[in-house]
Amino acid sequence: MVFLIAFTASAVADIAWFSATERQEVMDGIADRLAHQPDVETRNRKRLRPNATAEWELRLGPFRVFYDVSAAGCAVSVLMVGRKHGSVLRVRGKEFMI
Repeated sequence: MVFLIAFTASAVADIAWFSATERQEVMDGIADRLAHQPDVETRNRKRLRPNATAEWELRLGPFRVFYDVSAAGCAVSVLMVGRKHGSVLRVRGKEFMI
């Protein structure tokens, strides 16, 4: 089953913050890793503890993609994208706490 991937306006703005090469890397990673079985934990994909941001996290090198999955609707909603430096997550250049 192929999942439809949708982006919130905020996630689109997050991705726009990156350089063109980084944007392509993030978009390719999302397409490759979230189209099939986005609700199955892997080495780079995990379910988060309950929080206000998202249910799932995808790790793409230094980038973090936060998303929710609607299994009934076969859809993935990308909510936020940031870059991790050490233990600090930055979204659009500002430190973000999950």
